[in-house]
Amino acid sequence: MIRRFARPYAKAIFEVTGSPEKANALRAELEQFEQVRKGATDLQELYANPGFDFAAKSGVTQSIAGKLGLSELAGKVLDVLIRNHRINELRGIVDGLAEMVRNATGTLAAEVRAAQPLSNQDVAQLRQTLEKKFGRRVEVNVTTDPDLLGGFVAKIGSEVYDASVHGKIEKFRTSLT
Repeated sequence: MIRRFARPYAKAIFEVTGSPEKANALRAELEQFEQVRKGATDLQELYANPGFDFAAKSGVTQSIAGKLGLSELAGKVLDVLIRNHRINELRGIVDGLAEMVRNATGTLAAEVRAAQPLSNQDVAQLRQTLEKKFGRRVEVNVTTDPDLLGGFVAKIGSEVYDASVHGKIEKFRTSLT
C-alpha cells in the first residue's frame, strides 16, 4: 500500500519516465541514494534541519549523486524532494514507485525472510518456483531473520508460505493434537 503523501511523487516520477522499465531504472537509482541517506544519521539530520538552505542541501545531494553515478533525472527528483521537504520520506516514495511499476508490468512482490543469507542460485530457484505457482513474474526481496532457526517464510500479497523450521514444528504439533 502506497502511503498517501508518497502517491503523487511516485505517480509523477512514473509519468515523467514514460515507461515502466525507465521508471524501474530510476527507482533503482533512488534506492541507491536512499541506502546512503538511511545509513548516515548526519544526512538525515541535515535534510531535517531548516537551518540549512536548499542550496546547501542540494549541493551535498548532488555531490553524493555524482559519486554514485546517478542520472541527471535522479538528481532533479532528489532536488524536488529537498525543496518540498520530503527527502527524508524517500523510502515511502521509492516503495510507491516500485508498486506502480509492479502493477504496470503485472509483477508480484514476494517478501522473503530467511534464516541465513540466500545465494543468488537459491533466490533464482525460489523466484522460478513462485513464478510457476502464480503464473506471473515475481520480484523477490530477501531479508535475513536470525529469529528463524532454519528455512524461510515467503509472503506474497495476503498469502504466507512458511517453510521455516519453526513453522514445521508448529504443523507437527497441531497434527498431534
